[in-house]
Amino acid sequence: MAKLDGRVAVVTGAGMGIGRGIAGAFAREGASVVVAEIDTAAGEQTVAWLRDEWGVAAEFVRTDITDKVQVLAMVDVAVKRFGRLDILVNNAWRGSGYARFENMTDEQLRGGFDMAVMAAFWAMQKALPELLKHGTGRVINLCSLNGVNAHMYSVQYNAAKEALRSLTRTAAREWAPHQLCCNVICPGAQSEAYKRVAESNPQMAAGMAAGNPMGRIGDPLDDIGPVAVFLASDDSRYLTGNTLFVDGGAHINGVQWAPAVD
Repeated sequence: MAKLDGRVAVVTGAGMGIGRGIAGAFAREGASVVVAEIDTAAGEQTVAWLRDEWGVAAEFVRTDITDKVQVLAMVDVAVKRFGRLDILVNNAWRGSGYARFENMTDEQLRGGFDMAVMAAFWAMQKALPELLKHGTGRVINLCSLNGVNAHMYSVQYNAAKEALRSLTRTAAREWAPHQLCCNVICPGAQSEAYKRVAESNPQMAAGMAAGNPMGRIGDPLDDIGPVAVFLASDDSRYLTGNTLFVDGGAHINGVQWAPAVD
């Protein structure tokens, strides 16, 4: 029996990158998956991939995570379509640019908090009653080494992701008596954002790979996905409030992150 047979997951930002990898890993273990994605073409492609590759039930719901109404509707779609919700993965992020601290705008900073903190806050509140029903409730929030290591030129991303870590730990403490586990993954993987930066900063990207203790940048499906499966499964039922650095050891001494900015 697969580890996630009979369970239902919502994964935001599942149209590409790490979200798509996690959705695929869930499907590989038998879960039904709701692909919440703002890019319709990418979301529909992921759903087709999940169905064709692993034969699972999958549903696309177009979701702008900065819109509370759409976030709440995302949860409703999962419950209406599948009759339950066991796993919530808050992963989605839209690029908001790189700039020096003194040039970062109010709009960029607020936008970062809307995408990382408010979106997860709304989704977790809405999903809670469903996550409590079967004793299988799991929340997995994607944060970042950018915040832990204070990488340059992305203060809006760094600050918002660290706030999301704190939000996750608080929920973990409050919901622990209900056996509801809330954890964080800080991945080091070939996300779409990483690929964009790497294309414009090839020397930096090569240095990051070379400086990683394992000598490579992780794969969303086969390196990040299995850890998400572990956190979503019964194997992690006594693990909550933790941050797992799934990065090939990059967090140990930090990584080189200095993209070219004006």
